[in-house]
Amino acid sequence: MAVRMARILHILDHSLPLQSGYTFRTRAILKAQEGLGHEVRGLTGQRHAAPPTGAEPEDHDGLLFHRTPGKPSGPPGLAEWQEIGALARRIEAVAREWRPDVLHAHSPALGGLAAVRAGRRLGIPVVYEIRAFWEDAAVGNGTGSEGSLRYRLTRALEDRVVRGADAVVTICEGLRSDLVSRGHAASRITIMPNGVDLALFGQPLERDAEFARSLGLGDGPVIGFLGSFYPYEGLDDLIAAMPMILTRQPDARLLLVGGGPAEAQLRAQAAASPAAAAIHFIGRVPHHEVDRYYALVDVVCYPRKGMRLTDLVTPLKPLEAMAQGKLVAASSVGGHRELIEDGMTGTLFPPDHPAGLATAMADLLQDRGLWDARRTVARAFVERAHDWSRNAVRYDSVYQTLLTRKQVISGAAA
Repeated sequence: MAVRMARILHILDHSLPLQSGYTFRTRAILKAQEGLGHEVRGLTGQRHAAPPTGAEPEDHDGLLFHRTPGKPSGPPGLAEWQEIGALARRIEAVAREWRPDVLHAHSPALGGLAAVRAGRRLGIPVVYEIRAFWEDAAVGNGTGSEGSLRYRLTRALEDRVVRGADAVVTICEGLRSDLVSRGHAASRITIMPNGVDLALFGQPLERDAEFARSLGLGDGPVIGFLGSFYPYEGLDDLIAAMPMILTRQPDARLLLVGGGPAEAQLRAQAAASPAAAAIHFIGRVPHHEVDRYYALVDVVCYPRKGMRLTDLVTPLKPLEAMAQGKLVAASSVGGHRELIEDGMTGTLFPPDHPAGLATAMADLLQDRGLWDARRTVARAFVERAHDWSRNAVRYDSVYQTLLTRKQVISGAAA
């Protein structure tokens, strides 16, 4: 069978209509694969929190998603085991009806293990895609601690899924290298980098000066962050840097769009800052309005803290900003260094260092002569290396290898 006509069932933690970096990457993958001629569907586990529509499968943005009924319950450990079993049974039921050629499971490992279990029973090859190590994400979110029992069990489960899958992909070299250091064969792990759907997100709007004034931004320059307010994002360092930035750029403003667990603490910090009048919180906005706020920003700043999560994982947001024609400044953690070349596609500054952030930001705001060239180089980088319409082709070689192997085994058995 030619891969260009394969049926691919994607196993997901959650999906549209929920909005997150996870669901946006999923949407981009599925849309790009459809554009290549594949038939694709998604299947979510019991943690998908959106209310059901009553349809089966549900149609969101022209994509079909099956759901797994029920909710996780019971004591820790038993609840997760039952959740894996419920998802595995649902995969089998959907697969027997729709007959996919490949099961493509996306982290976390609970979904991956369910896919491996179902794939073995059905004789369907399984691809496991790791977007982040969820034990490290829990540490970054403040809901877990490194080295705890839960941390070690989650890590062990990830290793088990990696060993059981027929092929493994990660979104960046940091994750791949970490898996190799654990003893997994590098030849089984392919990188599928984060990308941007330029057809959807690549046409920036003009700056609306009246809208900017209504938000108190004036003529700028405007530093922005658009995303989720987690502690590991380092927005406290950005707020702490604002008084120093204002000493060199008195008209600078900070625009914070989004929300999350750290929001209350950040608002309190900003209110107590001598730069309070220059810091503006917008709250969460619908995804289809995000480009309106991007249009107000001159430099998008990502001051992530230095830790395993940020060193190993490449974020999506800097690529979106580059696609929108924005200058990008970011802390020099490993995940950012994979995406940003200092002085070429963006500006890097030391993590966990408000003074270093302030110096780098003020220098960038002052040197306007380089802005146009920097934006052009960054946009070209996204078009060349991170456009989903091109990136999705990388999956085909993985699928082709698995389907060819399956055909050989089936032929030998016959």
